[in-house]
Amino acid sequence: MALTVGDQAPDFTLPDHAGEDFSLSQKRGQKLLLVFYPGDDTPVCTRQLCEYRDGIEEYTNLGVDVVGISHNDADSHQKFRAKYDLPFTLLTDRGLKVAEQYGCKGLLGMKRAVFILDAQGVIQYEHIESVSVFRRKHEELVEALAAIA
Repeated sequence: MALTVGDQAPDFTLPDHAGEDFSLSQKRGQKLLLVFYPGDDTPVCTRQLCEYRDGIEEYTNLGVDVVGISHNDADSHQKFRAKYDLPFTLLTDRGLKVAEQYGCKGLLGMKRAVFILDAQGVIQYEHIESVSVFRRKHEELVEALAAIA
């Protein structure tokens, strides 16, 4: 069953870039932008996450934490974060179990997708790309976030 706007986001616990557990339920009370992306240091993913990095002040001003999720391990995430000065949490979904829960598991791995969750963990925006070379632009996400603020 696909997740849609108005659904409660499924809870999960994944390791972050520092090897610490990150649980979605522990972020209740905080708006989140969940970004599922195919892989660290790949051209489209790098462009996408750097665009979100460059707009981090707007996300922060809207009370939103950005969280990236890919199959890459903590070591890869640490190098990717350092290389591009990414200021947000990156999570490891090795078996793509969370990606599957969110409808982001494809035949070739993780699909590119974004979900905006309100402070109660309800999905307020979702978009799963049909082709991984496309991505949601920062401006579109800020507009969607402003509408639910």
